[in-house]
Amino acid sequence: QVQLVESGGGLVQPGGSLRLSCAASGSIFSLNTMGWYRQAPGKERELVAAITSNGRTNYADSVKGRFTISRDNAKNTVYLQMNSLKPEDTAIYYCNLQAPWASTNYWGQGTQVTISS
Repeated sequence: QVQLVESGGGLVQPGGSLRLSCAASGSIFSLNTMGWYRQAPGKERELVAAITSNGRTNYADSVKGRFTISRDNAKNTVYLQMNSLKPEDTAIYYCNLQAPWASTNYWGQGTQVTISS
């Protein structure tokens, strides 16, 4: 089994910054794609950013140029640096780890990010 522990969520004013962290532990058999998703009330869960084991990244159009995803393979940790935050970024953010050996994905518990003036 795999556990994902998230941290870094909170309340910030528009234009501010937050840094989310997600540490993976447990039965991880290879380095795989990790990412961040978010879900706001009344909306579908959406991909925010993803990063492969080789460092290739993918971002939602709404966050390009503002968010940066990175990872530390030695620590099995993924980060999301969130700058120039907007009210529409308000959501619960979930960490994700692809686990092809188990034909599944693992999810963190979610961390609330609220952008409000």
